[in-house]
Amino acid sequence: MLSPTALTAGAVALAVAASLTEVSAQATPSSHSTPTARATTTARATPVQKGGLAQKPYMGWSSWSMQSSKYPGLNPTGGYSYLTEANVLKQADALAAKLKAYGYEYVNIDAGWWRTWDWKPGFDQYGRQKADPERFPRGMKPVADHIHTKGLKAGIYLPVGLEKEAYGEGKVPVWNAADCTTGDIVYSDLRTTNGWDSSYKIDFSRPCAQQYIDSQARLFADWGYDFLKVDGVGPGSFKSGDNYDNRPDIAAWKRALAGTGRDIHLEISWSLDINYMADWKKHSNGWRIDTDVECYCNTLVTWDNSVEDRWRDTPAWTRHAGPGGFNDLDSLDVGNGAMDGLTKAERQSYMTLWAISKSPLYTGDDLTRLDDYGISLLTNREVLKVDQQASPPARPVTAGEQQVWGAKNPDGTYTVALFNLADSPAAVTANWSSFGFSGQASVRDLWNRENLGRHRSSITQALPAHGSRLFTITPHGPTQPMTAYEAEDSANTLSGNASVGGCDECSGAKKVGGLYLGGALRFNDVVVDKAGTYLFNVGYTSGDPRSIQVSANGRPAATWDFPSSGGWGAAAAISVPVSLKAGSNTVTFDSGPSGYAPDIDKIDAPKRS
Repeated sequence: MLSPTALTAGAVALAVAASLTEVSAQATPSSHSTPTARATTTARATPVQKGGLAQKPYMGWSSWSMQSSKYPGLNPTGGYSYLTEANVLKQADALAAKLKAYGYEYVNIDAGWWRTWDWKPGFDQYGRQKADPERFPRGMKPVADHIHTKGLKAGIYLPVGLEKEAYGEGKVPVWNAADCTTGDIVYSDLRTTNGWDSSYKIDFSRPCAQQYIDSQARLFADWGYDFLKVDGVGPGSFKSGDNYDNRPDIAAWKRALAGTGRDIHLEISWSLDINYMADWKKHSNGWRIDTDVECYCNTLVTWDNSVEDRWRDTPAWTRHAGPGGFNDLDSLDVGNGAMDGLTKAERQSYMTLWAISKSPLYTGDDLTRLDDYGISLLTNREVLKVDQQASPPARPVTAGEQQVWGAKNPDGTYTVALFNLADSPAAVTANWSSFGFSGQASVRDLWNRENLGRHRSSITQALPAHGSRLFTITPHGPTQPMTAYEAEDSANTLSGNASVGGCDECSGAKKVGGLYLGGALRFNDVVVDKAGTYLFNVGYTSGDPRSIQVSANGRPAATWDFPSSGGWGAAAAISVPVSLKAGSNTVTFDSGPSGYAPDIDKIDAPKRS
């Protein structure tokens, strides 16, 4: 973890930023074994999993939320002091007893396992992180061994790059690499990298560089670890530019882990740059899309700190999740009640968004003191199925504070979530026409595990502040007939900077862009046979969240917030209500005099007869 959010949390965290360094290897005699001895342990590596890693989002527990919190009693001897062998094994035992039966299996040790209480790093004679003897007195292999006895998997953590303290004036030898030293793996000007500038950037044009990564991977495989999180990765982690381009590092890690002969899941963090998605997908099994979810305060998280940000930030990434790699929304801290820092409604919404987004579900809670409500959230098999089944992630189909998210499942049903993101109660409606069908549909309430019968055209629920509901919708009616109006139609009126441009994913391979600083698009002949409010499905593209003003027949405009579609060439749709008169109407999409709006592909209006 250890994002800049953490670095502002106080003096201890500032010290973390100053180094965030080194530690690697172990307390058992074999942890300092010779290359020959290490080679003999390779035979015990588990075979590579058939079908590949990350065929579905992983589930488990991570240490970071508790070790970074100021909640009373969690870190009694100073910042991050929670992280110890005893505490990790306590959580592993609790995970096995309470959550393993529901699919939770990874026990992930985060930053600090190689650091003293004062956050000073330790390394072995080959510049690899070595377990702190006070935090992990038996070393890291016995910890993994204990986790495995519970039928669980063990995870470990590193920052990207060669940590500064491991450099040793460039004279530290690289394990199993003749004539290679740390001076042979980094740039000669010792440029820094990662989200904290705590490491020297590795130069992968030099052969010794890959051999250093191989040596780290070999160590983790010999210890028996099944998961590695590499943190501070760029482009991302609030850094950009050549020094922070760690794509070669992640490619090297993939090669190194594959070379161990052991299945080791590679997760990268944090706030990765979506423009390099092809690289993240090619070389890792998951990627953190956002900053840390933790509040670095006297609870684990808060709603306002960054939990609610995920509703805005997740949609851009939705299209990239699938078998082999998933969008990581960060720790799921919903099980401990007051320590979580959330209301019950917020805890359910948190869990709901993670599940419908196909995020990994790894809790950062204290599993030894889960409350009854937390257990009910973490063990609802119908909700877990939404996360784990082979179906697309949901994305928003309506905009604003009252949102509907949905996805069509392979069996023809729909996963539909309702969210009230406002600070006061409100009703939220899911209209069937937003999903392309009409008539009746059966509704299954997943959180309450009950059938709500058939509903015609829509379902409306009164939700508390920050509340949610989650349904499986089974259509019984026909496909909703729609009338399409293309943005590039010559009958429309463009004003300001608006212009027609190409778009491979768009209907007709064209769209209207340039909707900024007064740019507008007016559809001049939208025809309906009856007056009423019509729900338009607006096709659009946008590289970031943007708002647009929508009006009909010259009446006052309503402003709608559109989430990112995933890029300016990525097509998506949002449903927007528009009140029309019988006959011909004008419908205008306007950026406003100072605004920047998404590009518009088309509008689909439901037919009424």
